[in-house]
Amino acid sequence: MMTAAFVLALSTASVSDLDEAHRLFYNGRYDAADALTLALCTGDLEGLAACELRSSTLLFQIKRVIGGQRDKDKALKPCSRCAEWIAAFKAVTLSAQRVARARLQAAPEDSDTRFLLGKIDLNYVWLQLGVLGHKTGWSEYWEARKSLDAVLKQDPDNVRARVARAWVDYIVDTQMARGTKWVLGGGNKKRGLAAVRDVVELDADPFVRAEAGFALWDMQVREGETALAVDTARALARDFPENEELQKFLAAHERNVSH
Repeated sequence: MMTAAFVLALSTASVSDLDEAHRLFYNGRYDAADALTLALCTGDLEGLAACELRSSTLLFQIKRVIGGQRDKDKALKPCSRCAEWIAAFKAVTLSAQRVARARLQAAPEDSDTRFLLGKIDLNYVWLQLGVLGHKTGWSEYWEARKSLDAVLKQDPDNVRARVARAWVDYIVDTQMARGTKWVLGGGNKKRGLAAVRDVVELDADPFVRAEAGFALWDMQVREGETALAVDTARALARDFPENEELQKFLAAHERNVSH
């Protein structure tokens, strides 16, 4: 029988490992983050946060290979690990959804679980629509949107939910055709960008702030706000110096930006 001290030590170790997985993820070391979250992502409620991070890690592994390329099928062919990553992503998504939905049936007021369900759904939508170019994931989209709205109604100051909801606004406005925008409930990229700007300097957990900072940087790059994106990248690089994408961006643009 486990003692209370042992349970506390085990819980502390899990938190420490999850923090390390976040550090690896934001430094762009996706293989290492994937390996660590594989052990932490269990098929129960306690492993749900790790499963959300693992889905993000797998998403970014795939995105790194084929993101930005027009012919997705052509880009996938030489990728020896993409099939493995996509299969793992689908498996962790389905498992985490089952865990979260079961929990919410029993405890609908659990906003932490509702957020994680919304974020996992959003990762699925991002992979299908944004990375692979598949016109699917609509049920996950609506579940994500409704989940995030419910979390924010309960807690308007939830930084992670505000960032995720900002991405919904931004992507629907910038990536969807006008008719599809209406079907998806509308979007507003200015509102999305403003929401991320508002939360990026808030006092929050370092990895929560990192998520907001990377979202802001991504949107600034997409909007062509190079000078602002350089400032954001500099701040992020101080905390995550191993991130090669930040370093490449700064090497390409920093010297051209005058202050």
